Amino acid sequence: MTSGQFRPVPQILLELPPAEQQKLYDEAVVILRRLDWTDIAQLTALVMGNASLQQKLTAVLINYLSKELRAEIQYGE
Repeated sequence: MTSGQFRPVPQILLELPPAEQQKLYDEAVVILRRLDWTDIAQLTALVMGNASLQQKLTAVLINYLSKELRAEIQYGE
C-alpha cells in the first residue's frame, strides 16, 4: 500500500484480486468450519454472539492486511 493513503477496510477487500480474496477466505474458513451453521444469517448470529470468534476473525484480517499488504492499521473512534 502507498504510504499515507487511507482506505477503509471494506474498500481494500473489495479491490483485492480474486486470488487474494480466496486466500483470505481460506484463512477465515479454518475458524468457521468448526461451527455448525446452515446459512449466512445463522453464521452471522453465531459470530456476533461470540467474542472469541470475533477476535479470531479480526486477527485473521489484521494479520492479512499487515503482513500480506503491508498496511498500517489505524483504529477509528
